Amino acid sequence: MASNEQSELGPNNAANNRNPEQALIEAVSVRSTSMVILASIATIYFINWAQAVLLPLMVAVLISYALDPLVSALDRLRLPRALSAAVVMITLLGAIAATSIPLQREAMAMLDKIPVAINEFQRNEAKAPDQEQGLMEKAQVAAKKIEESAAKGQSDKHPAHEGVTPVRIVDKPMDIQQYVLKGSPAALVLISQFFSVLLLVYFILAVGSLYKRKIVKLSGPSFGRMRKAARIMVDFHRQVRRFLFVMLLGALFVGLVTWIAFLALGVEQAMLWGVVAGIASAIPYLGPFLVLVGTGIAAFLQFGEMDMTIIVAGTSLAITSVQGYLLTPWLTSQISSLNAVAIFIGLLFWGWLWGPIGLIIATPILMIIKSLCDHIVNLRPVGELLGK
Repeated sequence: MASNEQSELGPNNAANNRNPEQALIEAVSVRSTSMVILASIATIYFINWAQAVLLPLMVAVLISYALDPLVSALDRLRLPRALSAAVVMITLLGAIAATSIPLQREAMAMLDKIPVAINEFQRNEAKAPDQEQGLMEKAQVAAKKIEESAAKGQSDKHPAHEGVTPVRIVDKPMDIQQYVLKGSPAALVLISQFFSVLLLVYFILAVGSLYKRKIVKLSGPSFGRMRKAARIMVDFHRQVRRFLFVMLLGALFVGLVTWIAFLALGVEQAMLWGVVAGIASAIPYLGPFLVLVGTGIAAFLQFGEMDMTIIVAGTSLAITSVQGYLLTPWLTSQISSLNAVAIFIGLLFWGWLWGPIGLIIATPILMIIKSLCDHIVNLRPVGELLGK
């Protein structure tokens, strides 16, 4: 009898009295997973909170990577590094200012034609037969009838008292000056961040490889760890440069093809739209959509016909689609080992955190994270998830 009870209770005791080492391992695993989750949430909160500092820093680092070959070329001429960085920065700003003058003229010409196009459109609408405007007129008459019936119902429920002056609420017209004053703090922040980026780019270019050497030196006393850190830094440098080269090729393709196509279609300010389309192509998804809407509105104001509006907007969409779905993905696949799902999730995440600028820098950040994970043993599973 006792032996039977022991045999029945034996498995339960074995299940309840597990190996203490196994229980300790499971507890440590749960605790470490919880710490990783909490640390990730804290990191995301910190990145969002420190956006005003981290965002200009990241943009400055990317720009310095793009301009570093020019400064290095001047270094070969025995110029001081600080002077070389100053020459490159001044030349770049001068080129941007010189090219912006004709673009500014085209932009002002386009803005001057907007009121004329709107007046012309209104005159054409007024001259059109009544049957062609039946839908809009009927909608306006129906809306007016609804407002009159609602006002009549309110007056029946609440009759006016004798001797009481009725009050009429009049909407205050928009005050442009007040609107500008309200938007001035945001403009000041944008201007300050712009100059912060310029100064950071200059200082990063001026110091050269100083911080790279410091990171390699701080990686550890052993030669193997220092050599590994040097390989990681070189990999970072190569990946970011290649990505910036791909962005430059995509922007040039979109800008030139848009300019030529709009010239062939007779669109005014074709060069301006080519530059805008090329710059906007650097912002995934959002940039091409804004160019599509802008070119459609401009074509409608210029031609006043839906056929030409659809043709111009469709041409812009076709050009950006070739760049976004064929050229850039093919070039990106040649220079990186990121998979499409990881890139799309990264775009969503960094766009949510930092807006349009986050969409631009999302891919190089993912490249850096992937390279770092590939060189660190404990982070290789994350690198495997990001890779192809």
